[in-house]
Amino acid sequence: MKQVLFTLILILAKVTTMSASIEIIQVYSDSMKKDVPCVVITPTNYDVQDSTKRYPSVYMLHGYSGDHLGFRNFIPDIQALVDFYQLIVICPDGGYNSWYVDSPTSRKVKYETFTAKELVTYVDKNYKTINDLKYRAIMGLSMGGHGALYLSIRHPETYGAACSMSGGVDFRPFPTEWELKDRFGSLLFHRKDWDKYVVTEMVDSIPKNLHFMFDCGLDDFFFPVNRTFHEKLLKAGVKHDYIERPGGHDWTYWSNAMRYHLLFIHEFFDKNKGIKKVNLNE
Repeated sequence: MKQVLFTLILILAKVTTMSASIEIIQVYSDSMKKDVPCVVITPTNYDVQDSTKRYPSVYMLHGYSGDHLGFRNFIPDIQALVDFYQLIVICPDGGYNSWYVDSPTSRKVKYETFTAKELVTYVDKNYKTINDLKYRAIMGLSMGGHGALYLSIRHPETYGAACSMSGGVDFRPFPTEWELKDRFGSLLFHRKDWDKYVVTEMVDSIPKNLHFMFDCGLDDFFFPVNRTFHEKLLKAGVKHDYIERPGGHDWTYWSNAMRYHLLFIHEFFDKNKGIKKVNLNE
């Protein structure tokens, strides 16, 4: 993986003329009765008139207080990565602090239904995706890292691979942070609801065919819960990839981690039939 990643870095440094297309769209959510903004990035050679070529899709989920523009604004080579791996990337707005769940405290917050059902249906209908979980992945950072793992576990019919960067895989140690009580009620009186939405409590529900990876920086406040999740998975015998390395909870870390996660996702896609292998020497 390191050799391939090094080659990718060299190629991205040379790719200055390619420019994947970035589009900002509005997708109506019937469950929330509103339009939700999303960024869609398609490869340079994407041709809506070509009915024969279709692409794998990767859904990228932002963190707390972020929005759909985060990956576009803070990952400088996101377009080059889309071109390199020949993907369609979808970045939905997940709300200020939705944690990508259907909230037990508000009927207006149904971002699980929107992200895993309504958005996927819309994208597969309107873009040249391969409508198959073997070619559909989800990833995210921080709150979005939690969302990527949570949704992939809850919807095994939708996602074949999932990745989490610095994910809030257990937010119970932070009961007063990020307006969590507005989303799940107070931890003191709604402990069962909190447990229900925590990824580290879902080990026994992880689909056997889910390919997933997560990482976290050693200086990240979510590092202890990510390591605990890793240890629980090892004890349960659940296959996964896990990385811990120097870094904090910031875009410097995520910009670097993005390369590892997209390579992991690409290798998952590449194992399935019908996907043309990337020629790293081109």
